Amino acid sequence: MDIISGQPMFLLFCFILSCFLFFTTARSRRSPTQVLSKSPPGPPRLPIIGNIHLVGKNPHHSFTDLSKTYGPVMSLKLGYLNSVVITSRDAAREVLKAHDQILSGRYITQATKSNNHHEFSVGWIHPSSPRFRKLRKVSFNQLFSPQRIEATKALRMKKVQELVNFLSESSERGEAVDISRASFVTALNIISNILFSVNLGSYDSKNSSAFQEMVIGYMESIGNPDVSNFFPFMRLLDLQGNSKKMKEYSGKLLQVFRGFYDARILENSSRIDEKDVSSRDFLDALIDLQQGDESEINIDEIERLLLDMFLTGTDTNSSTVEWAMAELLGNPKTMTKVQDEINRVIRQNGDVQESHISKLPYLQAVIKETFRLHPAAPFLLPRKAERDVDIFGFHVLKDSQVLVNVWAIGRDPNVWENPTQFEPERFLGKDIDVKGI
Repeated sequence: MDIISGQPMFLLFCFILSCFLFFTTARSRRSPTQVLSKSPPGPPRLPIIGNIHLVGKNPHHSFTDLSKTYGPVMSLKLGYLNSVVITSRDAAREVLKAHDQILSGRYITQATKSNNHHEFSVGWIHPSSPRFRKLRKVSFNQLFSPQRIEATKALRMKKVQELVNFLSESSERGEAVDISRASFVTALNIISNILFSVNLGSYDSKNSSAFQEMVIGYMESIGNPDVSNFFPFMRLLDLQGNSKKMKEYSGKLLQVFRGFYDARILENSSRIDEKDVSSRDFLDALIDLQQGDESEINIDEIERLLLDMFLTGTDTNSSTVEWAMAELLGNPKTMTKVQDEINRVIRQNGDVQESHISKLPYLQAVIKETFRLHPAAPFLLPRKAERDVDIFGFHVLKDSQVLVNVWAIGRDPNVWENPTQFEPERFLGKDIDVKGI
């Protein structure tokens, strides 16, 4: 996630702004010395831009380095935005557990606001809102309940076997395999079949690359540099073009979903008999909820819920698989251990089954170690303080953005031995998760 890199005009523009905005710095000064004395420590700030110049190409790296000087609860001023970065396990526990209610708000980027996704997305709407509770209930009942997970088991196994067959055939032909693309296609087809009962990807088709580009483009438009996130009064200018890109990528994806929705409505209107229960998918369930005697969900909620499921189920899965393979290739002894365990449990030419997972502890340890070193979302979702709150003995102001740097926590030498080394053995025979808890 490149927050500042590649934007040579950004700091120059901020400097020019100082000619007009210098008077606003007085607003950020708070006279009560008691509050200032308890504020989290942080690096010195430049006029107007604050600490924007310290963000760097990879913010999770930059903030980790800064925390070595300023501690596990660190204050940064990014333009107008007060930010607090958490880089230790114990401080993160206070944010995610002890003060979860106070810090349950979401700091929403301007790009996300540009297509109103924050008003419908489970990831962005407030957890206390009726809409959040409704969509969470729908998601659990229709997708994540034990019954639904069991019902889609055969589908998942079929798509995994298709991946195995593709890799085997490519190996026989002596062809190189793009692991990122292959894992993306697999995740894409699992998700698209659960949602719409169709394959949206093919290992030999360019259409899959187009979907991958849309998903990656969408995710990048959220994390790319955006001066309006730091200076809200500039949101209409869209200097980095992130809002435009967000509208473009989300518009294309929503158009695909609307096409499936319209086609399903037409199919249902011409159907004489009831659809077989075994052939029903997530879209069928959502349409039933919409068209019942009392409509429980509207078309905007349907489209945005589908978008949430589509985004969170594809790119994050494929990137984790890619990192795992990269680490295994760099650690041949670990690769051999995984291969030996798989051959012992599944045996050569055997079918991969989900029931095998519990019998593959070393493979599970490899996945946990991959999550520890390479979290899919290094800062999780940015939180927003609903009111003033004390975190780890420091006073955090209302409306501050709170970032939990799980990338740093996964590499904390106070928690992990040899924190930068890929060592799955650290998870064997231990009741510990990737957060070190």
